[in-house]
Amino acid sequence: MLIQALSDYYDTLAEAGKVLPQGYSNVKIHQCICLTPEGQIDAIIDLQISEQISTAKGKIKERLVPRNELMPQRTEKSAIDANIIEHRPRYLFGLNYDKEQGTFSTEDKTGKAQKSHQAFVKANLAFLEGLDSPVVNAFRAFIENWHPEEECSNSHLLALGKAYGNYGYAFCLSGFPHLLLHNDAAVRDKWSKQYASDKAATQGAVVGQCAVSGQREPVARIHGKIKGVSPAGLATGAVLIGFNNPSENSYGNEQAYNSNISEAVMKKYVEALNYLLNGDAKHRAQKATLDDLTVAYWAMSPRQTYSDMAELLLFCESQSFPGEQAEQVLAALLRDAKEGNIIMDRLCSSQGIDPQVDFYLLGLKPNSSRLSVKFLYRRKFGEFLYNIARHQLDMQIIGLTKPVQLWQIKKTLLSPKSTNDKVNPALMVKIMEAMLYGTRYPSFLLATLVRRVKTDIDLEVDPIRAGVIKACINRNARLSGKKEELGMGLDLENNNPAYLCGRLFAVLESLQWRASETQLNRTIKDAYFASSVANPALIFPKLIMLAHNHLKKLKKPIYFERLIGGIIDCLQGCFPGTLSLEEQGEFIVGYYQQRQTFFNHNDDKQLDDKQLKEEQDNGVK
Repeated sequence: MLIQALSDYYDTLAEAGKVLPQGYSNVKIHQCICLTPEGQIDAIIDLQISEQISTAKGKIKERLVPRNELMPQRTEKSAIDANIIEHRPRYLFGLNYDKEQGTFSTEDKTGKAQKSHQAFVKANLAFLEGLDSPVVNAFRAFIENWHPEEECSNSHLLALGKAYGNYGYAFCLSGFPHLLLHNDAAVRDKWSKQYASDKAATQGAVVGQCAVSGQREPVARIHGKIKGVSPAGLATGAVLIGFNNPSENSYGNEQAYNSNISEAVMKKYVEALNYLLNGDAKHRAQKATLDDLTVAYWAMSPRQTYSDMAELLLFCESQSFPGEQAEQVLAALLRDAKEGNIIMDRLCSSQGIDPQVDFYLLGLKPNSSRLSVKFLYRRKFGEFLYNIARHQLDMQIIGLTKPVQLWQIKKTLLSPKSTNDKVNPALMVKIMEAMLYGTRYPSFLLATLVRRVKTDIDLEVDPIRAGVIKACINRNARLSGKKEELGMGLDLENNNPAYLCGRLFAVLESLQWRASETQLNRTIKDAYFASSVANPALIFPKLIMLAHNHLKKLKKPIYFERLIGGIIDCLQGCFPGTLSLEEQGEFIVGYYQQRQTFFNHNDDKQLDDKQLKEEQDNGVK
């Protein structure tokens, strides 16, 4: 499915003019060599462009970057192989620069400079045969008259200094820097014909039925390299499809002949994936949400709006939706999901989005030479929007003011005291799958969070942990055809024993704080929380006895007496013996929500008479 999707996406981008045409490559050009009609170097002018970037300290800095030029397709071979209309200095000039001496020479241990230049001369003179234009004639004369051993003191090259070997070069006729050689009409026409001829010549290669297009075409022996896959990937790129070991071969086929992907489809998917990972548009996650996984996403449309919206919904930030606009979109998303609307109507129409467009999310991990596909999700864009909204709505709980991001879920799975900052990527992938498909969250997620809350008893239960626990429980209930029992805030009508026990523990803890006249070194939460979550019947009788002592210390104990009595009445005076994993999660959510009603603005000790009177008048169940 991935190769098919990328191939189709290439066709979509090609129609919009956003990807390279067949037979061409984007080449970074720094300098332009101006030639006289006799082929002599008249000048070398800088073609680099100035751009502004923001530094880590927020300052604006200017830097020079090369121009991207469309040139005849470049070779990817590491061995000597000249390009048509070459841009590499070793091929063009046949010279090596000695940085210590500041001089040029043709000598090196391997003779690579001389061999490279000879290959360039042979390939380009053959290509230029029969062409006639001023810039082509000047370039031909340059090739014929340039002798590397005689140009070691060339002033134009010496002026480039150490940057000589790092630059890419283009050619023009002196006085016409805007008319570059590779853009000459005669050159482009000749190259198009030669590329088509070379492609037709591959008919003598291995031919088979393409596994994607279904057409009988030449099969790709070696697939192109994909670049930009996380910092751990090779800078030179890695292939998505490759067969390096004899054990992977079948029916006598070697290398990528085993995949039966045609040359045409191979070039399409490679170009499309490199566009997603390295293009100017935003189609990849900018944060290391999944550690060493690179996440790319795209809709089967040339419009950038889909990717901007996906970036906002997945990572809650986007350069295309700054500040207030992003908050408005996210607020509308949650509002519509809460109302039960399929948000295609309002949100999609306001952004000009077609909800029936296919949307893909791809996770890649680098290897030594071949990429590993960790996940590939496909959904209609409208379904994607609704499922993300449903996910965020499930996560909402009192105390949360913004949508929960993936990196926040990842962070809450770790202990703040731990030096380990990694979560099993497989767990994060499953969470993302549940987000996109609207399926159950992985059971390990709930188990991990319950364990973390019970272990980190000296820390407060933060709203994100409580929200994720609530989401896991509610989604399991909803997909099982049961009623969702946990709301965003405290639910006085919820008589689930586990939820009531959680509420009761929060009340008893608050009572202990209110009864204490000094700062407590150890509370009932420190001593009994973990065991109360697992075995309420064993612990709560002890806590009730302690509560009687705490009530005696209050001047006006009626509020807590009624609150404790009301909860125990709902429990019918019987505490559950043991709690299952989901029930332990309900305990934690009940504890968190009840506690939120006590502790506002970090006021853990005071509940004045006016507040007591208001709460008593409102009634407490």
